[in-house]
Amino acid sequence: MTTVPGGSAAPVAPRLPHALGRLRLGDPVVAVWLAALVVTLAGWIVVAADGGDFLTRSTVTGILQNSVALGLVAVGQSMVILTGSLDLSVAYLVSLGTLVAAEMMQSGNVITAILAVLALSAAVGLANGLIVTGLKVNAFIATLGTAFILRGYIEDTYTGPAGHVPASFRRLGYDRIGFVPVSVLLLIAVAVVAWLITRRTRVGHHMYATGGDEHAARLSGVRTGRTVVLAHVLCSLCVGAAALFLAARLGAGAPWAGTDARYDLESIAAVVLGGTALAGGRGGVAGTLGGVLVLSLLDSVFNQLSIDPFFKNVVRGVVIIAAVALFARPPRSDRAGGRQRRGDRGRPGRSGAPGVPGQEKSG
Repeated sequence: MTTVPGGSAAPVAPRLPHALGRLRLGDPVVAVWLAALVVTLAGWIVVAADGGDFLTRSTVTGILQNSVALGLVAVGQSMVILTGSLDLSVAYLVSLGTLVAAEMMQSGNVITAILAVLALSAAVGLANGLIVTGLKVNAFIATLGTAFILRGYIEDTYTGPAGHVPASFRRLGYDRIGFVPVSVLLLIAVAVVAWLITRRTRVGHHMYATGGDEHAARLSGVRTGRTVVLAHVLCSLCVGAAALFLAARLGAGAPWAGTDARYDLESIAAVVLGGTALAGGRGGVAGTLGGVLVLSLLDSVFNQLSIDPFFKNVVRGVVIIAAVALFARPPRSDRAGGRQRRGDRGRPGRSGAPGVPGQEKSG
């Protein structure tokens, strides 16, 4: 309440809820999940106008199923991008992981195959991290070099599908609980662990600090090199989980499992759509999952409409560029503050000195 001349009281408009509402809508995580809702509604309308039915039980199951492998890779990619690094070797690591899993499972030892794939993935992630931090090679070049090494080994060793996945393990790729694939539970479990690591542990805080300002983090006592290495290892472990899922889905190892799906670029696109900054220090797993869902929804709509692949890629590119442009804009409060600071230039401060506002007068 505010007292006005004449003794009457005038109510003050409650601005806080409005400000909080604007803050939530401006949150990239909220924005990407709202975008997923918009794509769902738009897809339903467009497919219905074309004579189809978008929101069927089988369609929803397919969207969730197609989100698992990309979601696992993107969750790992988001952790490494948070530190300001990158991993372009994920596609070939997925392919190699399916081959190793299928070949080892052919003898019937499923547990050993799982451990071998995860150990291989961790070793590749460790190598990437050590090259980036120890040899001071740019992450783009370092992981691209690793990708070429993996590609060379795959092309020299395999000419086609290899190994065989037993029926017991293939249930991971095909079993459902109602209309929800069992593999979605794997994605949720990995995403929850990644969220807890990034948001609730010291390691996660160090990831954000390293990506935000590596020099300042180092001065604050953060072992930035160790943090980047650990992020790469965690990323590759997520990729190993995706390889195991695809092996269960395909029933054998496939040299093209990761490259045909372009998990390297697709995972980066999902991370960017989720609001994670490529420079690091901002974003998270929740937004990444929203980005994965948006891409899967777009793919489902395009497939039902039989859209030309060229046009499909054009639309996806426009969506990604628009999302990056939107998230790159500073908040409205920051823009207003910037205009105010620019307006203060050249004005005398409290001490009378031009261009030094706020300086207190001495003696």
